[in-house]
Amino acid sequence: MIVMRKLISIFAGVLLSSLLLQAQQYDVLEKVKADVRKSYGMEGPHRIDEFGTLSKAPKGYKPFYISHYGRHGSRYAWNDRTYTLLRDVFAKARELDVLTPYGKEFAAKYESVYTEPLINAGDLVPMGYDQHLAIGQYVYEQFPQVFKGRKKVDALSSTGQRCIVSMGGFTVGLMSGNPKLQVRLHSDHVGMGIIAPPSAPRAIRRSFVAENNTGLPGIEEFFLQHSGYENVLGKLFTDYSFLSAYEGGVAGFTRELWTYLCGYHNYEPRPLFDDLLTPEQRLKFWECDNYLSFYSDITARYNVIPLLEDILSKADAAIADPNQAAHLRFGHDYILEALTALINVNNWGTIPAKAEDAKYWFQNYNIPMAATLLLVFYKNKQGDVLFKVVMNENDATLPQFTPVEGNYYRWSEFKSWCQEVMAAHPEKK
Repeated sequence: MIVMRKLISIFAGVLLSSLLLQAQQYDVLEKVKADVRKSYGMEGPHRIDEFGTLSKAPKGYKPFYISHYGRHGSRYAWNDRTYTLLRDVFAKARELDVLTPYGKEFAAKYESVYTEPLINAGDLVPMGYDQHLAIGQYVYEQFPQVFKGRKKVDALSSTGQRCIVSMGGFTVGLMSGNPKLQVRLHSDHVGMGIIAPPSAPRAIRRSFVAENNTGLPGIEEFFLQHSGYENVLGKLFTDYSFLSAYEGGVAGFTRELWTYLCGYHNYEPRPLFDDLLTPEQRLKFWECDNYLSFYSDITARYNVIPLLEDILSKADAAIADPNQAAHLRFGHDYILEALTALINVNNWGTIPAKAEDAKYWFQNYNIPMAATLLLVFYKNKQGDVLFKVVMNENDATLPQFTPVEGNYYRWSEFKSWCQEVMAAHPEKK
């Protein structure tokens, strides 16, 4: 049987193995405190200045195919409610005369800059295109053998504008290395059944048997216990009881405020609002936001089985087709994070015994704007197929397997393991 049986079961997800304990990052809070950009989590821009040096393949193996899933690049807030809620709350607070002097200053600055982002809510910003252009160029430079000649590259995008334009940037980056590539771009609502299965049209949406009872507290409970939101709201308002009249109440407003504080760095170079939070308060908010991401991953991972099926089937087809260089997919954070949890990239599929330990296993700053997952395939003259995982342009691992060498795994073992996962979580009838 596959070596995963020696480790923690991804189905149970319980901390039972001393080997897995080595993957915990106990210094994660120190890392976030030392680099404020990590606190932006999934709302932060991709660090294209941190592209890694990738490992060399085992002797005799050469790359021939790449399977990809990329999150769209930097955007405005995905939901216009982020902007309208802050606007409405500050207007009401002014009417009630409950803004502190600092709150008045904060609100005035906000009201001077939110209009354009509101109009463009959900859309890609220029940085987002540049990110994918750079990633496409990087992928070509790292694996030029894959893209020689008139090879085929098929790209599928979510129907969102931010994903379609990201797809354009990435493929332009690839073709800057080889203009002869036969690139086909595609985006339609049927394709959403692959690229973002939970958001597919109802007629083709699928659901799967899953164990979603983690025994861990819910998102709002964790937030109210750990965020220290009172200190932040007290800096803005002399009385914030009026927030109960808005959907989500205090927690809903504070989360949207945090989303804005992190996300505006994608399109605004000035640190206009960074003085609201102390370093200690920022750590608390990040931990709560990280728990939200983690909890969403764990409870939603089986919803992306159609995406995993697509990865498996298209990779097998490409192994048999020497002209197929890559399949590219451009989608969203909640899909990529669920996929990485499903296949346990870097142990991100682990469910800790305590909610407070989630941050040691999963860090949402690993799914920034333009986050990128690559499965890079290699074969030798005998036709033996290996692959490795590259996450955000750095080598990643699948700890449930024993690698052939470094982070190179047998494709046949991975497929068998995936089939076990899918058999344990069949489609609901």
